This record gives sequence, C-alpha cells and structure tokens, in this order.
Amino acid sequence: MRVLVQRVSSAQVEVSGEVVGAIRSGLLLFVGLGKDSHPRDLVWMARKICGLRIFADDQGLMNQDVLQVQGGILAVRQFTLYGDCRKGRRPSFESSLDPEDASRLFDQFVEILKKESGVVVETGVFGADMKVDLVNDGPVTFWLEKETGSDV
Repeated sequence: MRVLVQRVSSAQVEVSGEVVGAIRSGLLLFVGLGKDSHPRDLVWMARKICGLRIFADDQGLMNQDVLQVQGGILAVRQFTLYGDCRKGRRPSFESSLDPEDASRLFDQFVEILKKESGVVVETGVFGADMKVDLVNDGPVTFWLEKETGSDV
C-alpha cells in the first residue's frame, strides 16, 4: 500500500465537471493499492496518517495532526502509484491490485480513516476520469508505504 500525503489549504475532485469531493485545510491522500496490499495494512496506514503531526502549532512548529487543526481528508484512489517505469518508456502496472479488490480495500480504508481521524473524509469516484485541484500548503508532501508483513 502506497499513499502520497499532501498538506493542503484546499483540494477538490471533479468528475464530468461536477465536484464530487472537496475539503478546505487538511490532507489530500493519493492511495495506491498493490498486489501485496493486505487488509491488515489499512489500519496501520490510517493510524499513521491521522497521527501525522504536520500542521503548525502556535509557535509555527509541525506539532499538530489533522484532528487538532479541524482539517479534512480527501482520499483519491490512484493505481498509477504502482506504475513501474524502470524498463522502457511505458509504465507497467503488473504490481497494481486488480480493480475489484482495490475498490473493496479502498472503501475499507476510507471507513477506517473516518473512524480513526474524527474528521470529514471525502473521496473521488473509483474508476472515473478525475480532475484533482489542490493548493499544497508548504509545500508539505510525504510518501508512506506499508508492505504486508512489515512492522515498520
């Protein structure tokens, strides 16, 4: 499981010209699920994301999490995070989880995020051609990865 986490001032997802998910200040998550992704990884990842102290406190230090700043979370499924560009010029997506299983795991992940974060969690539309508009705050961007069987 791979998640690109961005601290944002605002973010929204459009499908066919209609906004389907939007947040103000908070976290934009691009979520990739691979063949090695497992349901037990979802809780670990959600807790890690919800507990990330990447928002400024009164002294301007990154000491607060998304709940403490009353932010939101926008989670967008992105299978291209498992694109392998090592050979040739066309990415291979052999490591990506098949769409049906990925949809199921992504939905589970969103439900866990809602429980763990205590904030509003919005999403895009699985499998749709989405347009993501964001204002990265900082910029602050983190790459998180959880391999099945890893305790890191």
